[in-house]
Amino acid sequence: MSAANRIPGKGRLTPALTARFTIDGRTLTAYEGDTVASAMIANGMHLAGRSFKYHRPRGILTAGPEEPNALLDVSRDAARRQPNVRATVQEVFDGMKIQTQNRWPSLSLDIGEVNNLLSPFFAAGFYYKTFMWPKAAWHQIYEPFIRRAAGLGHAPKEADPDHYANRYAHCDVLVIGGGAAGLASALAAAQTGVRVMIVDEQPEMGGAFHFDTGATVDGQSGWDWAQGVVTKLKGMSNVTVLSRTTAFGYHNHNYVALVERVTDHVAKPSKNQPRERLWQVRAKRVVIASGSIERHMVFANNDRPGIMLASAGRTYLNHFGVAVGAKVGVYTAHDSAYEAAIDLKKAGVSVPVIVDAREKPGEGVLAQARALGIEVLTGHGVVDTSGRLRVRSITVRRNGGGSTRKIEVDALLMSAGWTPSVHMFSQSRGKLKYDAANDRFLPDVYVQDCVSVGGCNGTDDLQALLDEATAAGLSSAKAGGATETPAVSLAGANAHAWTGGMIGAAEGAGREDNVKAFVDFQHDVCAKDIRLAVREGMHSIEHIKRFTTNGMASDQGKLSNMHGLAIAAEVLGKEIPQVGLTTFRAPYTPVTFGTLINHSRDALFDPVRKTPMHAYEVSQGAVYEDVGNWKRAWYYPKAGEDMHAAVNREGKTVREAAGVFNASTLGKIEVVGPDAAEFLNLMYTNAWDTLKPGKARYGIMTREDGFIYDDGVVGRLAEDRFHVTTTTGGAPRVMHHMEDYLQTEFPHLKVWLTSTTEQWAVIAVQGPKARDIIAPFVEGIDISNEAFPHMSVAEGKFCGVPTRLFRVSFTGELGFEVNVPADFGGDVFRQIWERAQSLGACLYGTETMHVLRAEKGYIIVGQDTDGTLTADDAGLSWAVSKKKTDFVGIRGMKRPDLVKEGRKQLVGIFTKDPNEVLEEGAQIVANPNQPKPMTMLGHVTSSYWSENLGRSIAIAMVAGGRARMGETLYVPMKDKTIAVEVTDMVFVDKEGGRIHG
Repeated sequence: MSAANRIPGKGRLTPALTARFTIDGRTLTAYEGDTVASAMIANGMHLAGRSFKYHRPRGILTAGPEEPNALLDVSRDAARRQPNVRATVQEVFDGMKIQTQNRWPSLSLDIGEVNNLLSPFFAAGFYYKTFMWPKAAWHQIYEPFIRRAAGLGHAPKEADPDHYANRYAHCDVLVIGGGAAGLASALAAAQTGVRVMIVDEQPEMGGAFHFDTGATVDGQSGWDWAQGVVTKLKGMSNVTVLSRTTAFGYHNHNYVALVERVTDHVAKPSKNQPRERLWQVRAKRVVIASGSIERHMVFANNDRPGIMLASAGRTYLNHFGVAVGAKVGVYTAHDSAYEAAIDLKKAGVSVPVIVDAREKPGEGVLAQARALGIEVLTGHGVVDTSGRLRVRSITVRRNGGGSTRKIEVDALLMSAGWTPSVHMFSQSRGKLKYDAANDRFLPDVYVQDCVSVGGCNGTDDLQALLDEATAAGLSSAKAGGATETPAVSLAGANAHAWTGGMIGAAEGAGREDNVKAFVDFQHDVCAKDIRLAVREGMHSIEHIKRFTTNGMASDQGKLSNMHGLAIAAEVLGKEIPQVGLTTFRAPYTPVTFGTLINHSRDALFDPVRKTPMHAYEVSQGAVYEDVGNWKRAWYYPKAGEDMHAAVNREGKTVREAAGVFNASTLGKIEVVGPDAAEFLNLMYTNAWDTLKPGKARYGIMTREDGFIYDDGVVGRLAEDRFHVTTTTGGAPRVMHHMEDYLQTEFPHLKVWLTSTTEQWAVIAVQGPKARDIIAPFVEGIDISNEAFPHMSVAEGKFCGVPTRLFRVSFTGELGFEVNVPADFGGDVFRQIWERAQSLGACLYGTETMHVLRAEKGYIIVGQDTDGTLTADDAGLSWAVSKKKTDFVGIRGMKRPDLVKEGRKQLVGIFTKDPNEVLEEGAQIVANPNQPKPMTMLGHVTSSYWSENLGRSIAIAMVAGGRARMGETLYVPMKDKTIAVEVTDMVFVDKEGGRIHG
């Protein structure tokens, strides 16, 4: 097809640079820099898709990211295919393959269009009533049908061969938006020397200057000025300029997420380049310059292909050099549409009429339009359109009634005014105010350190906008640390001062008119649907939104929200602020899963973590289990041994000689600062200010509700430094828990937290011969019983490398934990094992560790606790300070239900038959003959065979457990009932002498 709608001499693209692409198998030619939408229009194609519910023909409506209709399936090959790509954003590249969506068998002849004839049966909310009966039909008929019909496009099934990048950045000033306001702010801030980032979703910055050729800045056209500023900013070392980059999420503490489209526009991208890049930016000050979005007019059959926003028609003409039609009508309630008509007329395009809903448009634009010979009908409305796959005519009448007049057109531009783009401001949790004079919401109360400028702040005049933006840039730079803020002055002028605007339904789409006047194009929501929702009892705008799905499409209501709100307010008889406003949620525009998942895919989706000793453990025959993301040695079988035999041997060896265990996966957090002890006093139940340097203590951490959250040993290395250990699975959450409280509840404390889990490799040596095993390797530490008693910690050298040596035990035997830098972990582990082996010791894994700790009654948080146990329930009341007046959970612990009698408590369990090993999770009852449902007293949390005791042991959570010592209870199983006796949790060395050996 030829580019019939290209206008020679118009636009900013170069005709010599072309690209060929296909759409539904038809080959088209585009200019380099064309979007798919501009290339389609250039080739005479307006039909771009089908609506979701009615399958009505839909055309290109906009020229930007708010596009609801022209969503296409774009691919390079079978594996590089992406559905629901906005034609108005996607740039054409050579070889691009495009398929239209939501139609069968073809776009022009779609069998789904029968839904349009059946539309009376598909009124808003029909699904809430239609699919209720018969009940049996839901699984067999309704659900399968709905699932097949749901969604637009088809997700790719092939693996994505592209890769995606991720970057973190910090700046003093982040400017969101590269229009006049954003560029002026960035320029003013950059000249002070602070670090500035400016981002814009378009390939070229310039904002409204893409279409507004009448505006000037400092004597230049707005477009030329904008490109000059971009060039200047790119030449400044303190500025980062990112085009094709959308700010899609504004989070706490001025954390803004950006997505940069790196190669989506490139015909043959380098394999080294990512497809898209996620930027995670933290800014001292954010300048929001996101502009405003033009609204459509709500009138009968306003959705035919060829009907589009006036700014879009003007963009296609002035930037891309494309006329949207040969005979273009205009329907407006705002002066900006006149400039589109004027530009088209000057370019040689026929403009038969401007229909203005107002009686008095702006005098300047009205006079210029009439001077060009354009008929202007003020106080009139378009009450209908005709044409199936392209608009062919409009029907016009005077507002309030009267005769109608049909006017032939092949395109219709419309404008109901402009809505400030407050999405980013609202995501920052800022509060809006309603500007009744201009029918719009504007930023009001700021929650984060940001400022809105330009169109998104309701500033329409170009000079006022530039003044506001430069002032914001300078003040932001000052907030970012600039000491000098030189004066910046820019002179701007609009061709005309725009007036007007309306929200809600226009002439012919009122309460009494049963017409399809579309508010939300993608979801086929009409003005009458919103009125129906109100009649059905939906008086909250959030309920109306869900009943009708208005604003729930992929454009997130950018075009429809204000119209829907106005129509609802009219029916309810309320002012718009009383009806409320829907929530603006991230992302601002759709973001691909590839960008969000980034490197977290395939092997990195759930990364396997290995300790520094992993390879050596493998060489020693270790069998592994997964503990979270960690690979941990489960047991070390010798020839002919199964797991039970290996564990029995390891357990006996540890208690009779010694064992070597890899404990590197334990969580480790460095807590440093003059207030470190005070901070730990607040985070743990026991006291830390009394702990002397060189000593360690077992600690319990609780949540606010008083329940156990984590536990571990904490060593004090110096007055201001603690080495905190956590459970393996609890390391991330404990770090987050601490950081959360430090930042929000105790920000006055001078404390720094650092995760050191992977900094230290840890080798536990446990058993009677533990001291003999490590003694030859220790330098600078006296490890005698007198100098280094149980619960001591010291720094020195081990095997010639730095060490933090703990004397602690999770077995009840004499024990040491050797912490060395992770790089030396494998070699140190090997040397320890070679000596231990000569002394009759063994390597042991996690299964033996579990048995040994259970023999001593040591709990594992997350196995023996379930989030509802207090320290007292676990038999650890001794670890709760009686002197402290405050710590996290102190009030929760005192709740009546947490101190009442009969609570579940941890106890030991012996089966009457010593050879019977209980199943973990098995329920415990008092009367096995009780009719169902039986009263459950608790359950088994840990259960093992103890080779050291020659019998089974278990730990259980039992109601009133400690008061039941010696009592016989029962464990009902599927094929039998097992009698058990409640006993103390300590099964081995009740006096505790071995640990001090």
